[in-house]
Amino acid sequence: MKSRVKVSVLVPIYNVEKFLPECLDSLVNQTLKEIEIICINDGSKDNSLKIIKDYAKNDKRIVIIDKKNSGYGDSINQGLKKATGEYVGIVESDDFIDKDAFLELYRIAEKYDVEVIKSNFYEYYGETKKDSAVSDMFLPDQIGRVIDPRKHREIFYQPPCIWAAIYKNSFLKENGINFLPTPGAAYQDAGFNFKVWSVARKAYFVKKAFLHYRQDNANSSVKDASKIYCVKDEYDSVEKFLEEKGLMDELGSVAFTCRFGGYIWNLHRLNRKAALKFSSVVKADYKRAKEGGYLDSAKLDEVGKHNSKMFAIRYPKIYILFRPLHDLRNKIRPSVSKVVKAISPRYRQRLKTIDALDRLRVAQEELASKIENIEKRNNKK
Repeated sequence: MKSRVKVSVLVPIYNVEKFLPECLDSLVNQTLKEIEIICINDGSKDNSLKIIKDYAKNDKRIVIIDKKNSGYGDSINQGLKKATGEYVGIVESDDFIDKDAFLELYRIAEKYDVEVIKSNFYEYYGETKKDSAVSDMFLPDQIGRVIDPRKHREIFYQPPCIWAAIYKNSFLKENGINFLPTPGAAYQDAGFNFKVWSVARKAYFVKKAFLHYRQDNANSSVKDASKIYCVKDEYDSVEKFLEEKGLMDELGSVAFTCRFGGYIWNLHRLNRKAALKFSSVVKADYKRAKEGGYLDSAKLDEVGKHNSKMFAIRYPKIYILFRPLHDLRNKIRPSVSKVVKAISPRYRQRLKTIDALDRLRVAQEELASKIENIEKRNNKK
């Protein structure tokens, strides 16, 4: 008699022959034996498909989906349709995971009957650096107990890290949660992550780390700056989801705050020409959020309306012009603490540089005030 599948592990694959064996080794050696490993080959042009087939010959738990290239979102969606496990996890094919991961996560998930259980993870730099456990993903009062994400909204602002969790399969299906099937792979975890937290009522966070998240893959999708509107597409789908679930009044401001956080990330990720093109989207959605009342409790307003984040959203084109100065200031700032201990000519020069950048920031804010006053006068006319 065939045993019940406890966890379906989805492995989206595209041209990762260099890292794929390490990933698959970590999965076939899991101490939880009642798993299925669904490998979705997204039209790889290297030896990835051959590697999967070789592993499948020796492990009947491996299921292969071979398709033309259609992107990360569609790959995961096809895997979700195929999944038969009680819970579903995702391990990206350039990462790997500790052998006890799914056993430990499943035992807790089953014990508390949660919809989502999430752990910390390791940043992995290959042979050049050691793993560094990310231990601050969750607040202390969130760890080791069942919580309702809607009552702990800080959860929405955490990095998605969807591969550090397992999700109850029936929960995903009943709520129609899947990925946006847009081409490519950039930022496609954001919408899925927000949708999960918006309807989950029982989540559990584990302090321990299991998954090793690779940082040294030059072909990683997060480094692809060619997709200008990927962030907008994700949060448009989130907004539609919230409207369908009748949750826009409750979570609309949270969604817009996350949207704008993504927009700022995108403005820094894109080259200057693409960022300027994207700035019209930022400006339009700021206006829409303001008119809809979704900025009233937005986290971006906490520091004040002229902090750098709000400035980026209100005046994206000007922010793009000042972007190199922001980047330089943030790069230099960590060294200030050393200056306190030992003032040398070199550090004094660095302090002068920071002071100059601070003056430029003040000038930026003064410019924003002038623009705001001009806009008010024009609106009165």
